[in-house]
Amino acid sequence: MADISVCMIVKNEAETLPRCLDCLEGIPDEIIIVDTGSTDDTKAVAQRYTDKVFDFEWVDDFAAARNFSLSKAQCDYIYVADADEVIDPENQAKFRQLKQALLPEVEVVEMAYAGQLAAATTENFDVEYRPKLFRRLRAFQFADPIHEALRTDPVVYRSNVVITHRPTSNHGGRDLAHFARLVAQGKHFSSRLEMMYARELMMAGKPEDFQNARPYFEAVRADAGKPPEVLRRADCVLARGAALEKDANQLLLVAAPELVGMPPSEICCALGDYYLAIGNTQQAADWYAAALSGASPELVATSAGSQPMLGLANCYELVGDMEQANDYRQQAKMWNKQNLRRGAK
Repeated sequence: MADISVCMIVKNEAETLPRCLDCLEGIPDEIIIVDTGSTDDTKAVAQRYTDKVFDFEWVDDFAAARNFSLSKAQCDYIYVADADEVIDPENQAKFRQLKQALLPEVEVVEMAYAGQLAAATTENFDVEYRPKLFRRLRAFQFADPIHEALRTDPVVYRSNVVITHRPTSNHGGRDLAHFARLVAQGKHFSSRLEMMYARELMMAGKPEDFQNARPYFEAVRADAGKPPEVLRRADCVLARGAALEKDANQLLLVAAPELVGMPPSEICCALGDYYLAIGNTQQAADWYAAALSGASPELVATSAGSQPMLGLANCYELVGDMEQANDYRQQAKMWNKQNLRRGAK
């Protein structure tokens, strides 16, 4: 049977922490809770569940705090939890069974992460698999009977355990403010984090967030050595920001390169939003229709589905055709229901 350390970082989670830890009863062999500066009763709540509660001076780096929590673990496996997660009784039982039966060669266990759209700012789908349980220490081995090579890819097991995300607030504003500070410091992001930044802007960004991000994505766009998909994502962000500002010149400048062939659906929606904002419902409707006519999303799945459908609904409402407007709103609801439940990893 595997022994498991639960590792958490928390701040002002006195309300949700008991709900999370009660769901884990009987699963972990130790619980590590790292507090990053709570001003409520979070630490007192944590101490009801474990004596391994540590302080971490916040350095504006979630990974640093996570890594500090991992450094305190002693068990063979680490389960990383957030205070706004819950596990229902059925999946608690599955988790206990997993603990009993986990093969020692398994290094990473993926679990289904549900409820992502409750306060979505970076995710396109409601359920995706995430690496939630993993070995604390990894033993490297050679593979193959001849021309042997060191195996560097982990042994990953996809389990049937479902973790449910149940947030009490939207983190988009906090995250985008964090990104803005990093941009102001001249930080460069990994390709993964850059894509997350772009997606969070598209899903949750306000005009000021796009203004803060503009220098970063203009620099990305100016780098001809970047892969085409990276340049397209930058164009999507810059186009959305220009549409929010009703800046026709900037919008056309960044959209023009994408209009050769089929532009990304985000570009179509940005153009639709711009024309709708200035009262040109016919042009707006044409661009929303283009988003639905074979355009592919670069960042946000709904930009090729429910988003332009709702845009068309607004266009028809403005010209007094409520029947068509309501029809497009129903289509948008159905599209979300059919397409956003589960996505590929």
